[in-house]
Amino acid sequence: MAAQGRTLAVLGTGINQVFPPENAALFERIAAQGAVITQFPFNRPPDKQSFPIRNRIVAGMTLGTVVVEAGLNSGALITANQAVDSGRLVFAVPGRVDSPLSKGCHDLIKKGAKLCEGAEDVLTEFEYLFPPSNRPAEPATPVRLPALTLAPEEQQVFESLGTDELAQDEVIRRSGLPASTVSVVLLRLEMKRLVRQLPGKRFLRGP
Repeated sequence: MAAQGRTLAVLGTGINQVFPPENAALFERIAAQGAVITQFPFNRPPDKQSFPIRNRIVAGMTLGTVVVEAGLNSGALITANQAVDSGRLVFAVPGRVDSPLSKGCHDLIKKGAKLCEGAEDVLTEFEYLFPPSNRPAEPATPVRLPALTLAPEEQQVFESLGTDELAQDEVIRRSGLPASTVSVVLLRLEMKRLVRQLPGKRFLRGP
């Protein structure tokens, strides 16, 4: 909102309920710069069921879900799971290994969520939303990047991929490696920007 962006808030209450009450000013700012929506009737108070119920709207109305912090029993993980079920991308921001609020994010990354360290990690997954005319001009002098050295299993998985999308099961079959190994290696290749993950756990070569 500070950047004058459009913000949407999905409530776990009726539209005339502000919860917690100290968020009243924030409620008004979001309504002025975007929208405040809910599926619940007027006067519906918040409870333990209403917030998980509203999470499906949060997951379904977007192309991707970014989980910034989440405990292992966090409602954010409910949203992430619903996003996966709806074929949306899931991103997770890593945190301190000793923080309870990082454990949910780390668990998502282990399960295949895209590691997110900044806005660029999100934008590269949605290049089709940005026409070439809107992209910054390429630098006149190409930047030379250091050559990447791949471990044997990374090379094996990379060679099993092509320019066409492949399901993870097909990558496992082609590479001949255990499923657990392929899952970890695909994540490492994504971090090296040699592989892209698409919705539905499908992969192909490329940044």
